[in-house]
Amino acid sequence: MSSSEPSNVSEAAEAENPTQSKKAAKKEAAKLEKKRRQEVEAASKALAAATVDAEDPLKSNYGDVPSSDLRSKEVSGRKWTEIGNLWEEIKGEVVLIRGRAQTVRGVGKNIAFVVVRERGFTVQCVLTVEADKVSRQMVKFATSLSKESIVDVEGVISVPNTPIKGASQPVEVQVRKLYCVSKALPNLPINIEDAARSEVEIEKALQAGEQLVRVNQDTRLNYRVLDIRTPANQGIFRVQCQVENVFRQFLLSEGFVGIHTPKLMSGASEGGAAVFKLDYKGQPACLAQSPQLHKQMSICGDFARVFEVGPVFRAEDSYTHRHLCEFTGLDVEMEIKEHYFEVIDIVDRLFVKMFDTLNETCKKELEAIQRQYPFEPLKYLRQTLRLTFEEGVKMLQEAGIEIDPYGDLNTEAERKLGQLVLDKYGTEFYILHRYPLAVRPFYTMPCYDNEAYSNSFDVFIRGEEIISGAQRVHEPDFLAVRAEACGIDVKTISTYVDAFRYGAPPHGGFGVGLERVVMLFCGLNNIRKTSLYPRDPLRLTP
Repeated sequence: MSSSEPSNVSEAAEAENPTQSKKAAKKEAAKLEKKRRQEVEAASKALAAATVDAEDPLKSNYGDVPSSDLRSKEVSGRKWTEIGNLWEEIKGEVVLIRGRAQTVRGVGKNIAFVVVRERGFTVQCVLTVEADKVSRQMVKFATSLSKESIVDVEGVISVPNTPIKGASQPVEVQVRKLYCVSKALPNLPINIEDAARSEVEIEKALQAGEQLVRVNQDTRLNYRVLDIRTPANQGIFRVQCQVENVFRQFLLSEGFVGIHTPKLMSGASEGGAAVFKLDYKGQPACLAQSPQLHKQMSICGDFARVFEVGPVFRAEDSYTHRHLCEFTGLDVEMEIKEHYFEVIDIVDRLFVKMFDTLNETCKKELEAIQRQYPFEPLKYLRQTLRLTFEEGVKMLQEAGIEIDPYGDLNTEAERKLGQLVLDKYGTEFYILHRYPLAVRPFYTMPCYDNEAYSNSFDVFIRGEEIISGAQRVHEPDFLAVRAEACGIDVKTISTYVDAFRYGAPPHGGFGVGLERVVMLFCGLNNIRKTSLYPRDPLRLTP
């Protein structure tokens, strides 16, 4: 090989394309230089951090809690205090709290304010640089916390001279220790402050020439885990819990037994085709539209009085403010001795008790809801007003509303009748009974004196229906006839019909949607506000 020839393949390539080879070399050199700068910067930061730590004798009083310490490492015996229990009476005491950093604000290098929230209650925590207590590095750490991060705070309770406007509790915590348990992203999809803002506040700002963020409903539901942290939502779902609690406790006190019925059915329980169909081990099946058939069968099983709280599935393509594809049903069924008014009596006493309890025990929750969604307290009578369907139709006709005397009430007619009832009787909660048979389910008992009507009823709050109930048909042959007349294949409900062939007492009951009760009691405009994770025709997540 001559000295003029390339010594290897690489040299040959370089000789063939010297421009490309030089570019690659420059690129590689730049890459190495970037890596070197990053290493120098990281080393510099580490050195600075080490220097700061070395200079701060209080470094053990703040910082991020190591992951290993959060894995049930030990039981320390420390006493925790709930933020809702921080009052003037414990001034001077040392407390340990855990909550979310709702707001973080620094004042110069020596003071920081962190408002910490737990279960809807908030308290202002103050860090002030002081020898042997709080360092500047600790203040800096506090101001670096991202909103909604979970923090542990230990400090002394003090009572400020001027009332605190930015927190629910009237005291401050003079911070001595501050640890971050879980960091939230620095930029959240929605800010809790924006999500908690009322329409009234937004409108006032617009009139003053200011622009405030309005979080729309879809965005709220997309990031529901953030949205439900607002005070109003915390209030809504605590009220909802109390509604269910009163429902259970009242019925238990009246001799009812709680039951759980299947949600997988071989056929429709309410009639119609609006069911979620599925394959059940090779057999056609559907999700239960209600526990109706099985709660009646339970009456035939001698339970006498039963209730259930459970999911209900409706496949209607309803895009209204009050319909969901899945909701929580509160259902009741009971023996009747003489008259279906015995069922209405239970409804009357149950809901008056429920409303009384909510007004007495949920004052703080209702106030939190009212701040974001203003509403007037529900007007109701000690003994609930009862009107026949014919009386309701007459009131509407006298008000100039055209109505089919044998048809159902549409939404507009319901609202108009609700306003007429409020004006005349001073109540927003009333019962309408003796509905036309043609608009009721197949298992509804016709009236003895006019089979165009039925022994059924609906209950209304603020002009919207919340309860549907009736005396049931307990005669098997007549039940089969009614099912066929309503387009239901009797074979799919044969076990239900057969249950009445073994002897069945006269009985009746009702069903109510939990979410709808809360929506209307709190004067809210959409049922999605009272469903924790709503399921409607367009939403299957989160």
